[in-house]
Amino acid sequence: MEMFEYAFMQRAFIVGVLLALIIPLIGVTVVLRRLSMLGDALSHTSLAGVAAGLLLNVNPVFGASVFCVGAAFGIEGIRRRFPRYAELSISVMLSAGVGLAGVLSGFTKNAANFNSFLFGSIVAISDAELYSVAAVSLLVLLASVLLYKELFSIALDERAARLSGVPVNVVSTIFTMLTAVTVAIAARTVGALIVSSMMVLPVACAMQLARSYRGTVWASIGFAELFTISGLVIAYYGGLKPGGTIVLMGVVCLIGILIVKSAVERKQAKKA
Repeated sequence: MEMFEYAFMQRAFIVGVLLALIIPLIGVTVVLRRLSMLGDALSHTSLAGVAAGLLLNVNPVFGASVFCVGAAFGIEGIRRRFPRYAELSISVMLSAGVGLAGVLSGFTKNAANFNSFLFGSIVAISDAELYSVAAVSLLVLLASVLLYKELFSIALDERAARLSGVPVNVVSTIFTMLTAVTVAIAARTVGALIVSSMMVLPVACAMQLARSYRGTVWASIGFAELFTISGLVIAYYGGLKPGGTIVLMGVVCLIGILIVKSAVERKQAKKA
């Protein structure tokens, strides 16, 4: 294809495929733990880290990572104090992230660099950023394989997992750090305002079709890869923003699945 003649598109596809592999792995656990807005809270907090990085003349991705890790542990801490109201912790951190990002962004001199984190610039990433994504992807994959049973137990019932001897605090700490770093890296490539959608939409589509945890994980990855690849192709030939196009592909697919599934259920009801 013509688009693969360009090095920037080759890097974009490699990064897109890697992120589409690891974001759903995190997304499945996040959704099953009723923390679907976690990505949204972390992505907004990452913007505060980006602004802080620009102000301190350090790598914005490093600043985003530090702020995301801090916010993730903050959410986990608040969630433990309000176990029956998990969404409260996300709302608190989301508010703090938006507030900090709004204040700090007013002091940044390089507005263009800051704005590039809002919707991402996957076609403009450097080789160093590509290697960073690859390294984070490897860590997430290893953790997902090694902690598969533990994450499965925690996702289904955290209290039961704790009673059965699963080291919930340790596993949650590892998962929290990986989630934060993944969001920070993804914010640079697909955009802070889009990464949370990539974490939830593939999982939502998968949950409509899969009948097991393992099936949901594999289906989520498949949908994420489909959205990413088709979104990049359409964005390239249509002159559109890649991040937004990828998310819209996910939205269209989810709506299509819901419509088809509803029609099938109506047919089955009539036959019965």
